Amino acid sequence: MNRVKPFLALVVMALAAAWPEGHVAAQCRLCGQPTTQAPVATPDADVQLQLETTLSFDRLVLSGAGNGAATIRPDGGTGNEGSVSSISSRATVGMVTVHGAPNRSLRVDIPRRIDLYSLSGGHIILDDVTTDLPSTPRLDAAGNLNFHFGGRLLVTGDTDGQYRGDLPITVEYL
Repeated sequence: MNRVKPFLALVVMALAAAWPEGHVAAQCRLCGQPTTQAPVATPDADVQLQLETTLSFDRLVLSGAGNGAATIRPDGGTGNEGSVSSISSRATVGMVTVHGAPNRSLRVDIPRRIDLYSLSGGHIILDDVTTDLPSTPRLDAAGNLNFHFGGRLLVTGDTDGQYRGDLPITVEYL
């Protein structure tokens, strides 16, 4: 972002240099009547998705080099099996906010499985991705919908490291 600011400053200076001396052109932002009402969404308005909280298992305690799994459910509950003996208390469920036209029905697509990789080349799997969405998601009267998501992290062997991956979420009007 620091590189963008100098570029924008150069563009503004170039435009200012194009005007004859003593002339300044600008739009008056104080001339209009201020409003405190929220903008009205039209039925054709774009739906917007905002990630509020990322899904994070934080730290897992492994009791050996065997197979195991750690689960975080959309309600925040956790579970572990196999070589995973515990999950950090700082683990967090993912949360998404959707904004759009009030009372519109939505289709939300989330993959059930993604691959996660570490900087050292390690690989683990997040599967059984679930949400607390109703069967037919709908924006409320204000045009908002919040939902949580979780999943099961499968670990095998010596999987030490920090793993990251992208969970593509697609939202569209029905």
